[in-house]
Amino acid sequence: MNGRALERLETPRLICERTRPEHATELSRLLLDPEIARWLSPSPDPPTQSQLAERLVASNHHWERYGFGMWLLRDRASAEMVGRGGLQWTFVAQLRAVEAGWAIMPDRWGEGLATELAQAAVEVAQRDLQLAEIIAYTRPDNLASRRVMEKSGFVYEREFNHFGRKHLLYRRALGELWRFGSAPPN
Repeated sequence: MNGRALERLETPRLICERTRPEHATELSRLLLDPEIARWLSPSPDPPTQSQLAERLVASNHHWERYGFGMWLLRDRASAEMVGRGGLQWTFVAQLRAVEAGWAIMPDRWGEGLATELAQAAVEVAQRDLQLAEIIAYTRPDNLASRRVMEKSGFVYEREFNHFGRKHLLYRRALGELWRFGSAPPN
C-alpha cells in the first residue's frame, strides 16, 4: 500500500480523529447503545465492556500496523462525539479486503453524517491509500446503511452469512471508472 491515511481528517461537519484508548468512554456510549448494537453486534446482545476494550486495543494495533483505521467522529461545531467510522482490514464472505464502516449516534440519524463520512473514507482509500477497491456490508434490513453505501458509489455484489446472519456485500471500485451492478434483493 502506498501512502497513509490521516490520523485526523475534517469534513464540512465532522472532525475525524484516530480512535485511542482515551476514547473508551465515548466509544462505549456509542457501541453499547441498543440501537447501534442491533446493527453492529454479531450476537443479539450488545457487546460487554470487556469486548469493547478488546476492540479498542485491536483498533489501536490496526492503526499501528497499517497506518489507517477507525476514527472517532465529532461534530465540528460542538466537538460532541457523534459516531465512529473509517477504514479497516477485514475478512468476510471469504474475502480479505479493506472495509468502510460507520456508526452514528441515534439522535443524529437522518442528518447525512454517515454519508459524509463514507464519502470521505472513499476519498482517503483512493487518494492516500491508493487502493483499487473497498467493501462495505450490512444486514438486509438496515436500509439506511444500504442507502449510504449506494450514495457513496458502492455496488451490491451478493449475499453472505456473517455470524449466522444474512448480510449484503457491497463493493466500491476506486479510480475514475467503476461499474454499476445489480440491485440487491428486497
